[in-house]
Amino acid sequence: MLVSVAWLKDYVDVSVDSKKLADDLTMSGSKVETIKNYGNDIKNVVIGRILSLSKHPDADKLQVGIVDVGNEKLQIITGAQNIKEGDYIPVALHGSTLPGGVKIKRGKLRGLESNGMMCSARELGLDESMLPEFQRNGIFILPELPLGEDVKKALELNDDVIEFEITPNRPDCLSIVGIARETAATYRKSYNLPKIEIKEISEENPARITIEAKDLCYRYVARVVRNVKIGPSPIWMQMRLLKSGIRPINNIVDITNYVMLELGQPLHAFDLDKVKDRHIIVRRAIDGEKLITLDDKERILDSNMLVIADTDKAIGLAGVMGGQNTEITSDTVNILIESANFKGSNIRYTSKKLGLRSEASSRFEKGLDPEITVLACNRAAQLMADLSGGEILKDMVDVYPETFENKVLNIRYERINSLLGTNLTQNEMKDLLQLLDFDVTYDNDILRVTVPAFRRDIEGEADIAEEVGRLYGYNNIEDTLLKGTQITAGIKTTEQKLEDRVKDIFLSCGLNEIITTSFMGMKDLDKINLPEDSPYRKAVKIMNPLGEDQGYMRTTLLPSMMNVAYTNYSRKVSDFKAFEISKIFVPKSLPIEELPIEIKTAIIGMYGKEVDFLKLKGIIEALIESLNIKDVKYVRSKNPLYHPGRSADLIINGDNVGILGELNPDITENYGINEEMYVSELNLEKIFKMANFKRKYSPLPKYPAVERDIAILVSKDTYVADIEDIIRKTGGELVDDVKLFDVYTGENIPEDKKSVAYSIWYRSYERTLTDEEVKKVHDKIIQTLNDKIGAQLR
Repeated sequence: MLVSVAWLKDYVDVSVDSKKLADDLTMSGSKVETIKNYGNDIKNVVIGRILSLSKHPDADKLQVGIVDVGNEKLQIITGAQNIKEGDYIPVALHGSTLPGGVKIKRGKLRGLESNGMMCSARELGLDESMLPEFQRNGIFILPELPLGEDVKKALELNDDVIEFEITPNRPDCLSIVGIARETAATYRKSYNLPKIEIKEISEENPARITIEAKDLCYRYVARVVRNVKIGPSPIWMQMRLLKSGIRPINNIVDITNYVMLELGQPLHAFDLDKVKDRHIIVRRAIDGEKLITLDDKERILDSNMLVIADTDKAIGLAGVMGGQNTEITSDTVNILIESANFKGSNIRYTSKKLGLRSEASSRFEKGLDPEITVLACNRAAQLMADLSGGEILKDMVDVYPETFENKVLNIRYERINSLLGTNLTQNEMKDLLQLLDFDVTYDNDILRVTVPAFRRDIEGEADIAEEVGRLYGYNNIEDTLLKGTQITAGIKTTEQKLEDRVKDIFLSCGLNEIITTSFMGMKDLDKINLPEDSPYRKAVKIMNPLGEDQGYMRTTLLPSMMNVAYTNYSRKVSDFKAFEISKIFVPKSLPIEELPIEIKTAIIGMYGKEVDFLKLKGIIEALIESLNIKDVKYVRSKNPLYHPGRSADLIINGDNVGILGELNPDITENYGINEEMYVSELNLEKIFKMANFKRKYSPLPKYPAVERDIAILVSKDTYVADIEDIIRKTGGELVDDVKLFDVYTGENIPEDKKSVAYSIWYRSYERTLTDEEVKKVHDKIIQTLNDKIGAQLR
């Protein structure tokens, strides 16, 4: 629900700023989604009138306009083609500011001076798609307005629009008056309904109303307004509709929409002269009956749907949309206003069955107050008389087969205090409830609460407690522990702490967390080229899947990551770095006889300019180091899903716990990603078992290290990890550290060989090493490398 704060202030006196208003209403139960400002950025923009237009002498597509802005006449150059002499338009003067910080200054276009700019609706921050065709893609054409008046005042742009998330049980808040009621209650104020004065003429109402489906239509109110003149509605009404997300059409249709937004009661206007016998019949549709609705589509109806008909045909879908055969057109003279109350579930059925949802149906399907129908009908008639010159006929028709009776609840006020943890008196509760238009009396310990008709959601003590609690203020309720119960402080499990640490590491490495569903389809496994005999194809099948693509519990996180990566790639995201921590589901047997094994798994996915294997490996190393895990090896992987030679299995304590590397290019091609995709999928269940939170600290070494470099020729197939392993084992305790700093192939190196260079640091923590000791160990390392892998010293 979009609520204009300026409009809201017509019904409740509230002086706080929009941010404070949104915060306070959220705390009292009306959740705010967003706040949009329409005018703060607009400065020095006024109303102008085009006096003349002529072709620019040096530019075919430009026009030279003379514009009267009240106190002066300005020459303005424009490329717009939708304007003509006599049009009223917004004019941004020299030194003005538009939304987005755009500055307008005097300048020259093709040699002629331009003293400002004619503005489009978009340049004023409005949604052009909500405007008539002649006002789109060009200058915003306005009705006659005072020349020189600030556009923010003329168009009510000095305004904020608050978007509320209205829950299905609160249709009373789908209106400006409904939000005004909540606002008044929040600030302990009163609110006003619009003042309605009906001036009827003596001519009797010729319309007749018959409700045949009384179980689907609870009340039908109608008035007739004759001799209307169809035209545009006033600019103030158009702007309020625009800010509420509704397109202005003409004065009659706009009035029905305006009253719906104002009071929450959907209305419909029929061209009375098109209603046969001027007789409205509310009945069930006939199976196969056809109706062309106002959106110019033919609808085929069934007998479960409620229609508005005349003596010959259906003329509207009750509570959803009117029919084209009684549409208001420029030739319409006489209007029949419909203000009715329908069964919500039936409106929902019709709307869903036909795939047709409207502002009216979204309100009716939640269940509306039948008592507001008369007020809304009179309000619309009043506005039609004022804004279209129409005359209101006497004798409003009101068919109300079964009068609605307000619900009365007997509430134990001590029970309310018990539920809320408060100590309110009966009078305090009464005052709070009366702010919401509940009628309250009390006798001893019982509150007798009469629920207003618009609060159909109130059914018992718990509902009343909620109303009292939210107006009293949940933040004002004292924090207490449960009484009579032993309370222990909640702490995270070891696994939860480890998962938090993994997330912290990934986030600190520049990854973004994603969350995807736990379902997959077999096509997902085909897309990652998973072999037919892979155990990952043995997945748990879901009995009632949402769709074919979500028919199984996932056995790998890879398809989900690739789908997210593709979504980002298709939207021109050049650098993608993400991770997910979730579970995979491995069945113990097929068919399923018991619950599957759930394995906590982490996956990393990356592509972009600075992404390579070493970048990915660095993230894994940071994780391993943070978890204080030892005995880690990276072994070349043979997994067909990954690029051969650019991927590695992660081995910890001899156990394979995951994989990292570049994804096979065939898979990235399947997803339409023309980038190298680097992925790591890790079994966190295994990794967590090897994590060690214990830390052992050593003092800084007292004795210096001796550095020696070594360069050797080895076979191209030799792993550098094997070389480093030999160096460490041979050097024993005296080898303090080993660093690889060069791998070279090319000139002066045999084709089947590569040159590998290391820096080796020798150190004793008990004494200073002599050159002889270092040379002895160093020579032994060289000899061992030669003996075991045929290494030759360069």
